[in-house]
Amino acid sequence: MADRVNRAGLEVAQSLAEFIETRALPGTGIEIDAFWRSAAALFTDLAPKNTALLAKRADLQTQIDTWHIAHRHSAHDPDAYQDFLTEIGYLVPEGDAFHIETTKIDPEIAQVAGPQLVVPITNARFALNAANARWGSLYDAYYGTDAMGSLPAPGGYDRGRGARVVARARVFLDDAFPINGASHADVRRYHVDKGALLIDDKPLVSPEKFAGYTGRAKAPDSVLLVNNGLHVELVFDRAHPIGARDQAGLADVRMESSVSAIMDCEDSVACVDAEDKVLAYSNWLGLMRGDLEETFEKGGQQVTRRLSTDKAFTAPDGSSFTVKGRALMLVRNVGHLMTNPAILLADGSEVYEGLMDALITVLIAKHDLSRTGGNSTTGSVYVVKPKIHGPEEVAFTDEIFTCVEAALGLEQFTVKIGIMDEERRTSCNLKECIRAAKHRVAFINTGFLDRTGDEIHTSMEAGPFSRKDFIKRKGWITAYENQNVDIGLECGLRGKAQIGKGMWAKPDAMAEMLEAKIEHPRAGANCAWVPSPTAATLHALHYHQVDVAAVQEKLEAGGRRAYVTALLDIPLAAYRRWSRDQVIREVENNAQGILGYVVRWVDQGVGCSKVPDVNDVGLMEDRATCRISAQHIANWLHHNVVTEAEVGEVFRRMAEVVDRQNADDPLYRPMAPGFNGIAFAAAMDLVLKGRDQPAGYTEPVLHARRLEWKAA
Repeated sequence: MADRVNRAGLEVAQSLAEFIETRALPGTGIEIDAFWRSAAALFTDLAPKNTALLAKRADLQTQIDTWHIAHRHSAHDPDAYQDFLTEIGYLVPEGDAFHIETTKIDPEIAQVAGPQLVVPITNARFALNAANARWGSLYDAYYGTDAMGSLPAPGGYDRGRGARVVARARVFLDDAFPINGASHADVRRYHVDKGALLIDDKPLVSPEKFAGYTGRAKAPDSVLLVNNGLHVELVFDRAHPIGARDQAGLADVRMESSVSAIMDCEDSVACVDAEDKVLAYSNWLGLMRGDLEETFEKGGQQVTRRLSTDKAFTAPDGSSFTVKGRALMLVRNVGHLMTNPAILLADGSEVYEGLMDALITVLIAKHDLSRTGGNSTTGSVYVVKPKIHGPEEVAFTDEIFTCVEAALGLEQFTVKIGIMDEERRTSCNLKECIRAAKHRVAFINTGFLDRTGDEIHTSMEAGPFSRKDFIKRKGWITAYENQNVDIGLECGLRGKAQIGKGMWAKPDAMAEMLEAKIEHPRAGANCAWVPSPTAATLHALHYHQVDVAAVQEKLEAGGRRAYVTALLDIPLAAYRRWSRDQVIREVENNAQGILGYVVRWVDQGVGCSKVPDVNDVGLMEDRATCRISAQHIANWLHHNVVTEAEVGEVFRRMAEVVDRQNADDPLYRPMAPGFNGIAFAAAMDLVLKGRDQPAGYTEPVLHARRLEWKAA
């Protein structure tokens, strides 16, 4: 048990108390005793409401289970089902039209469409990389990935590949910044004359896309262009190996890439106690103060990473201006479910972790609000709130931050929230969810994986679900994605807030991403998640191809494309004509992903991993992917599609596969041949106890097993 100190009746882990009192509070103008009194009042007053909302979740689920059991052997009547959900309060009446009233929104949220990175806050190097991913080299992104159809050969620089990279980048420039009567491929000189950019003495077709330059006008060091709100910097350097061989001296094309980044305290981390939370909060503090650093070895040398500075330019009219060098940072708190032993209330119960996150992450953000050149230029704090079930829980989230603002002496509505539309009760009541926080909403986002996990758990008693690939093909998912955009626009988010789409889960498959992920801006999303800075640079190309503001305007005029009825079309298996091979292969795929993720979560505290699948293709795995896989097997077990003995045999066989895939990791502990370790037990718990987990979440099992591992 961690050493604890008493603060205003709270029993606080000493490490957390020291962090708050010696690092987080100084500079905020808040006295130590006043902070703890406010914290004790907030945690104590809001805990019963939190508990009651969780009890309502469980009660609604029990009623839904009972209804499905009673109607399992009769033809599904969608009208009767919808009437039932309305009767029990799962569906709420949709009110009159309204627009959100959020104010003081930064342009990266309100106006600029672009990629959004999500990164575990507990890894300082990754967090700095994400913050600095505001700018990325298109040359490097093309050269170092399969974006051009193949990977670079190992060894030294391939001049032929380099030439293809340059040619590909010139094609992009011709598309986004065409020249009157010429091509960027043939240009020998870029220069500025009387405030205009001339390219071999020819102007751009759209001269207004010239934003500025550095160096001398006649021979600039760089030229800044802008298209659809995103900047592109052409960097010239005759001494650079590429620039020296380039007729125009163009050494790089720097893309404004990740305009916003979510620093994640939730699905991509493994934080189970005070030690873990202090690490997360410390990195967030460093980002908000601007002094976070991380030193590591790369290529045999010590490298220290810091936050990038802003970029200074000369405007066409000769004035000076800067462009931000860092992504706008949002922080994702945990949801309403979990508690954490870092703080015990007066009655001995653990604090709700969501309440603790809200108070401490906003406290830390005060450091940014009190300095110039920081994260937010409008004086706002952006908190993404996941796993919310319906309008009541959104209203509770709004209440939490009103209390936090009062406790910290902030103006009401300083905190803006992002609503993760990933639970079915939120999807079905999305308009009312947005209304419940209409003064704070800055972001709504779909999350297919958590949404599917909740779909399976909510409808667990309805019958066996389709195989996972077939679930994606069902009509409900298209309705879900469309409705999220349409309702967001209906509620006035265009020009005020982000409407987002989910993660690209294959970090090594950039060619495939370039083909597929353009559908996100085409769908009207002004941000979409990417797994790396390189992916952000490549995904930025899509926002030059698609004017998202114009897409949103057209969609807004067209009205809503999907309604609740389509969302309630449960993706059950239409025909159960699966062979045993098909069933076992599906279970193998799920089991391998669960094991590959859980073994690192429990044994190493890694909350987000690139896990090889059964075909050794690296996929990004976090708790959302684990949730859907575990719920899928739990559903098939419950409906006798597969037996517990078969599941156990598959898990043991897949554990051996995962052991082989991790053989080069010196920190890895094999699960075979004993299959008696804590991690293997956790993976089995997720499936065998999956039907009993609240909303099918993985956190209760994973936290308990990680704490067991740490204690051992």
